[in-house]
Amino acid sequence: MQLIEILLNLAEEREWRKIYCWEPTLQELLKKYDYPFFETDKNFYQADVGLTLCEALIARNGSILVSNANNAGRRLGIYPNVHIVVAYTSQLVMDLKDGFKLIKTKYGQNIPSLISTITGPSRTADIEKTLVLGAHGPKELFVFLLDG
Repeated sequence: MQLIEILLNLAEEREWRKIYCWEPTLQELLKKYDYPFFETDKNFYQADVGLTLCEALIARNGSILVSNANNAGRRLGIYPNVHIVVAYTSQLVMDLKDGFKLIKTKYGQNIPSLISTITGPSRTADIEKTLVLGAHGPKELFVFLLDG
């Protein structure tokens, strides 16, 4: 699978050693190809990469719609320096309202308590007007789109 091949190459190039994945669907995929990862939060403070799913991809503004309803919760997409999102073509929608429709269909009346968008690494220029990437969260964000 091309995703695994790319992940292996990225991990080697960037010397990622601690890749954390808590989503059963992604864990099954990684295990199928013997891809090494951490499936618990043991030594999580050493995480290089957080690998998660998302709720939707928003085409209009290039954002990723996430919630706290999955096994990764919030921490896995915020704490490590690198966040990798795996999404499916069926999750690609035009606008935020369409992403919210997907969430409503998926969860019904049990809407997640936290829904947020990610549009790249956080950035700030508050301190002496110097741009800082990854000021509040990952410094890098990768999105892989799979058929489905």
